[in-house]
Amino acid sequence: MHEMALCESLLQAMEEAGRSNGFTRVRRVRLAIGRFAGVEPEALRFGFDVVTRGTLAEGAELVILDVPGQGWCFDCSETVPLEHRLASCPRCGGDRLQPNGGTEMTIKDLEVE
Repeated sequence: MHEMALCESLLQAMEEAGRSNGFTRVRRVRLAIGRFAGVEPEALRFGFDVVTRGTLAEGAELVILDVPGQGWCFDCSETVPLEHRLASCPRCGGDRLQPNGGTEMTIKDLEVE
């Protein structure tokens, strides 16, 4: 389960931010996760609860924001939204698409004290 490693990295980033910015408690974390990032939200929530025990983020609310996928269509030369990686172009119906968005995972913001 790579979600546990993601949670450990997330905790490390929050701890570094706490040291740099002088906060000692994280109340809420908002993560933007791309639809194609390969992250299972429920596994991430479980891992977050486990990894943050006894830390500055223990009990913090984890908010997951879904970032839609997108791709470049070679047939109509447009960037289009994609529901899944193997979808056809919703604009022209073409099948020659290169996914180019929806793979990211970023911390949008933290609510701290």
